[in-house]
Amino acid sequence: MKNINWKKELKLLPGYIIVAIWVLFTAVMLSWILGASFSTSKEIFSGSIFKFETGIHWENYVTAWQVQNVSVFFGNSLLYSVVACFGVLAISAPAAYVLSRWKFTGGRTLRIGLVIAMSVPIIMVIMPIYSIVVRLGIKGRVLLMLLYIMMRVPYTTIYLLDFFATLSKSYEEAAYLDGCSAPNTFLRIMLPLVQPAVVTVTIFNFMSVWNEFFMALIFTSSESMTPVGVGLLNIINSMKYTGNYGGMFAAVIIVFLPTFLLYIFMSEKIIAGVTGGGVKG
Repeated sequence: MKNINWKKELKLLPGYIIVAIWVLFTAVMLSWILGASFSTSKEIFSGSIFKFETGIHWENYVTAWQVQNVSVFFGNSLLYSVVACFGVLAISAPAAYVLSRWKFTGGRTLRIGLVIAMSVPIIMVIMPIYSIVVRLGIKGRVLLMLLYIMMRVPYTTIYLLDFFATLSKSYEEAAYLDGCSAPNTFLRIMLPLVQPAVVTVTIFNFMSVWNEFFMALIFTSSESMTPVGVGLLNIINSMKYTGNYGGMFAAVIIVFLPTFLLYIFMSEKIIAGVTGGGVKG
């Protein structure tokens, strides 16, 4: 059994307390929302959501999914997130590999440009983007998917670049001696070596696109292409007419569940991707 350094642990005690308070607060809030999703509007406003005096109202989820169009919002967000993750990886992984392994004119400038792009808030460039897409005539789901891909490319490239840079050049030298071309070396040898980083950044990208709100609000022109963020806003706005708050909280749980489960089941891979790396060369 490992000896515990109580002196060190006592120094960390304030941090433990803060984390414990935050975890408790989050658990209480999520529990309340979950309880509200199975209650009626009357029970929610009377503060008796955990008593379930009138039973557990599973119909709130049916109403949210079918009547309040959460199924449409859910499907749209899933489409945007999956396509964006694959599109970003197809662009960023080769770019990060090239930038990390070869020196060429403009390479440093390109890296600096990616870092600058990461630091620019989307609200600062939303009007130029809107002007460009109007002139090009791009619209519909294709527009949102392209925007989400471009939005995540700088971060993903810089993230993967650091991992590729730590890999030993002996891998590529061995592949070259075996007659492996540069593209095959990248796909068959180098990319699998940074798999933890790829998985981690893909999860981050999925959650970012799934939770994105501002661009969806600007560029969605119909409910049929609306993702979950804007869809929830529409549901909240409709409460003044329907008063179905149980259905609203059921919609919140449905929207929240995919990213929550993704993080729960992939947490080990996320940690490995954040802290891991290859053999340093």
